[in-house]
Parts: sequence; C-alpha cells; structure tokens
Amino acid sequence: MDSIYQFNAPLCNNDDFSLSQLKGKTLLIVNTASKCHFSAQLCALEKLYQQYKNDGFTILAFPCNQFDKNEPLEGMAIKDYYQKHFSINFEVFNKVMVNGPDTHPLFSYLKSHTRGIAQNRAIKWNFTKFLVNAQGQLVARYAPRTKPESLHNVITSCLESVPVIKPTTARLGVRSAVLK
Repeated sequence: MDSIYQFNAPLCNNDDFSLSQLKGKTLLIVNTASKCHFSAQLCALEKLYQQYKNDGFTILAFPCNQFDKNEPLEGMAIKDYYQKHFSINFEVFNKVMVNGPDTHPLFSYLKSHTRGIAQNRAIKWNFTKFLVNAQGQLVARYAPRTKPESLHNVITSCLESVPVIKPTTARLGVRSAVLK
C-alpha cells in the first residue's frame, strides 16, 4: 500500500526528514510562502497545531517560490521569519517545487491522488492544503482560500478514527496495551 511514508524531504536546516517518522499522526501538508497574501493563515495553522498536537496531529510547511515569487527567503531564514512573524512551531521544510518537471516527489504523489480547482491536478497557488490520515493516506485537498479554522471537524474526524493505545497494569505488574 503506498503512502506518504515512502518520502523524505529536507528540513529548512538541510537535515533529511523521513515522513515515515510520522506514522500514526494525522497531518496537514501545506505549501507556504512568507510574502503571499494568504500568509496570515500561518497564525491560524499554528492555532490548529497547538489545539491538536497532543492528539496526534501535526502540520508540515513546504515553502514554495513558484507563485509570484512569494517566497524569496532561503533555508533557516524561512523558519526564522515564520517564527518571528507568525509564532509557528511546526516543521518547516526547505523550499520545494510543487508543479513542473522538478516537482518534489511528495507533491507529485499528493497531486496524483487528488484534484483541485476545476478538477485539475496542478497546484494553483500557495497555501493549498492536503489532509493525510494516520495511515499516511490522503483524505482531502483544500484550496488556498480554505481557512485553516474551517478544518476543525475533518481533523477531529481523522483523529477520532485512530485507535488509541492506553497502557494498563496487568497481573504480576506487567504493563500491557489495550485498544480503546
């Protein structure tokens, strides 16, 4: 079964990050840009992250400079800018291409499993959002205009569909796990 777990991507500090590290988490993957008119969504994304991070949710920001050159920054300068201006704490990756011959393989995968505006696979602008369930499968794609705060119900639904393992004390003091 294919999933996003087969992909790696460099973080903004150039460390290679395997998405397989995120198995069991619900993810929102977003192509971002610091100078985009939608960049205020970074604050709303951070609120979602803070609200659900302890429930197995995270956000992955993939800066992109393909749309009106809205991401002029490079490397750690991107993350520093996002932290300074939007107080974000979720992962920020190096800039990627989301369309064209140099599209990052993760975005090729995401686009091949969904369609956007007018049933087109191409990403049309910054802040396109992809919701991925805890099994690494794409659940939905959202347009740049979709406000992060409107995603509470779908995020909650994804989080509730994941079995939670709770420790319990078995006889003889041995710990075991029980599915909720």
